[in-house]
Amino acid sequence: MSRTRKMLPTGRSMRSSALIVLGLGCCAIFTTFQTHATGASPAPATERDGQHDFDFIFGRWKIHLKRRVHAATGPDTWTEFDGYGLYRKVWSGRANLNEFEADSPTGHVQGLTLRTYNPQTRQWRLYWASSQDGILDIPQVGQFRNGQGEFYAQDTLDGKAVFIRYVWTHNGPTSAHFEQALSGDGGKSWDVNWISDMVRVSDDPDSGPRPIGARPGNAPAEKATQGGQHDFDPLVGSWKYHLKRRMNPLTGSMNWVELTGTGTCYPLWGGNAQLDTLLVDGPGGHIEGLTLRLYNPKTHQWRLYWANSKDGIVAVPQIGEFSDGHGAFYAQDTLDDRGIFVRFDWTALASASPHFEQSFSPDGGKTWEVNWITDQTRSDDLTKKDRP
Repeated sequence: MSRTRKMLPTGRSMRSSALIVLGLGCCAIFTTFQTHATGASPAPATERDGQHDFDFIFGRWKIHLKRRVHAATGPDTWTEFDGYGLYRKVWSGRANLNEFEADSPTGHVQGLTLRTYNPQTRQWRLYWASSQDGILDIPQVGQFRNGQGEFYAQDTLDGKAVFIRYVWTHNGPTSAHFEQALSGDGGKSWDVNWISDMVRVSDDPDSGPRPIGARPGNAPAEKATQGGQHDFDPLVGSWKYHLKRRMNPLTGSMNWVELTGTGTCYPLWGGNAQLDTLLVDGPGGHIEGLTLRLYNPKTHQWRLYWANSKDGIVAVPQIGEFSDGHGAFYAQDTLDDRGIFVRFDWTALASASPHFEQSFSPDGGKTWEVNWITDQTRSDDLTKKDRP
C-alpha cells in the first residue's frame, strides 16, 4: 500500500487543473479544447519508460505495518498491526488502484491509493484518500531508478512545512517493502515513521475473496441507505456509451461531434466509492480515462475526480449530491483563460439508460450552456480483458 499522510495532522491542497476541461461526471471524460500547461516539461530522451514499474503489485497482499509514535517524553515507540490490500490494474498498467483495510490500535483504517503514470514526464503520481472524508491528498510524485521507487510531496505537520518521501522496493513477485519518511530540513535528513512489509496472498487479482461490500460486475445495487453513500450504486457494471460533445463551447457554436465506446464501473469501500474506466473513440479523437468517485460521510457529498491517460493528472473534483433522483456537482475552472463554473447533471440512474450532461457558465451560474451529453446502456458481454 502507499502509506497515507492521513495519519498525520496535515493540511490539504488539490492542484488546480488550470486547463480547459470538458467532462462527463460518472465516467468523467475531461478533454482539452487547447493545449494545456501542466508545469511539467517532457522527460529527457534518456529518461527510461517507467509505465510498467508497478506491475509487480497487481493482486492481493497481506501487509504488516509499523507506525512510529512520537512520545511527549522519553523515546519514541512503534505500534504494529496487519492489514490487507487489493491492487487493480488500470490502463493496461499505466495506472492502478488499491483498496486497503486494517484494524490499527487507534481504530479501523479504510483507504485507497490511485497511482497514475504521466508518459510525458515519465513520472508517477500517488494519490491517497481515506474513507473518513473521501478527499484525495496532494500527490507524491516520482519514479523508479535501479529497482527503487522514490516519490515526494510537500505538506505541513503541526503547522510547519515538511517534505514527505515514499520509498518502494520489491524482491521478486511475492514480497514488497514500503517506507514513509518526513523531512523538516529540506531533505537533508529523513525520519522514517511508517514501514510496510507485504506478502502476496494470490497472484491472480481476480481470484479469492472480493473486497468487503463488492458485488459482481452487473449485480443489482442495494437500496440506498441514509446519507447518500449509495446514490451511484446503479452504475456498477459494464456499459456502452454514446456521447455528444459541443465544439468550441461558449462561442455560440452549434457544431457537435459524437463518440462511442465502453466502460466498467467497480464498487469500492462497500459502495462509498467507485472506480470508472472509460475508452471511447470518434471524430473528437481517442479518449482513455478514469473517474474516481469518493463519498464524504461528514458532508454527505460526493467528489468526482477525473484523470486522462495522456498525462495521468487528477483534475479538481466536481462536488455535490443527489436530491429527488437528480445529482448536481459543481467546480470552478478556466476556459480560454477566463473563469467559468462547471456543472455535472445526473438523472435516471436507476433506469436502463442513465443520462448525464455537462454545462458551462460564464456569468457565475446565471446562465448555463450544455456542451456534453452522455447516454449509456448496460452491456453484459465485456470480457475480462476489457476490465482494468
